[in-house]
Amino acid sequence: MTAARRGRWRKRSTPAPWGFPPALLSGPDSTVRGAAGACARRGPVLAATGTGAAALLGISLSTRPGSPRFYILTTGLAGTWALGALSSGPLPLGRPGSLRGARSVVAPVLTGAAAFALFYGTAQLARHIPLLSRAIGDVLRYADGGAKPLVLLTASANAVAEELFFRGALWTAAQQTHPITTTTLAYAATTAATRNPALVLAGTATSVLFGLQRHATGGVLAPALSHLTWSLLMLTYLPSLYRTPPGRPGSSGRD
Repeated sequence: MTAARRGRWRKRSTPAPWGFPPALLSGPDSTVRGAAGACARRGPVLAATGTGAAALLGISLSTRPGSPRFYILTTGLAGTWALGALSSGPLPLGRPGSLRGARSVVAPVLTGAAAFALFYGTAQLARHIPLLSRAIGDVLRYADGGAKPLVLLTASANAVAEELFFRGALWTAAQQTHPITTTTLAYAATTAATRNPALVLAGTATSVLFGLQRHATGGVLAPALSHLTWSLLMLTYLPSLYRTPPGRPGSSGRD
């Protein structure tokens, strides 16, 4: 057996890290970058997915909090992101060195927690800005108005699915140009469908952060873990901040 054939055999026989199916994984970015034809074929799938998901997002945040329709729409939204990303082609989970050891999980989780701390402080200031206060309150009523486990479950699914799409499929298609700029603008355009300025600002800021992680690690695992951590902390701790209007410490509920 030649050295080249031995190398191919080892590549085929090496199990996928973290138990992910081979369909999700590709090699490092350099491997994906060479498949120009594959990147071109992603275009129609990504366009259809982005358009459909933006519509679902806008509709879901116009429904009644806690209603069955809300959970159906948000579940469908996560499925749309994930299906579109996975059907567009293989997605890089990360460079081999970034997939082993506790650090591959701990570092992204801490990054997500640090992002939450920054957003929490910003949200405290935003309470005194009527436009942002109303915008944030409109989003958080979905966390308060329904079954908490279902809200956290659908939010978790969407956090991971969004990263598969934006830092996975879309990033791979755009990496010959400016992937951080492309994915950030695309994410901002998607959240603009909600007509909520707080979501657009938060989405733009986190998209830059998760894009930097994607660039540093070469895959979707790190940004997915950070996004998941950030979302769960935001939905768990931020609603209580907005239940008491600023300047009225004894008051309960929002207007």
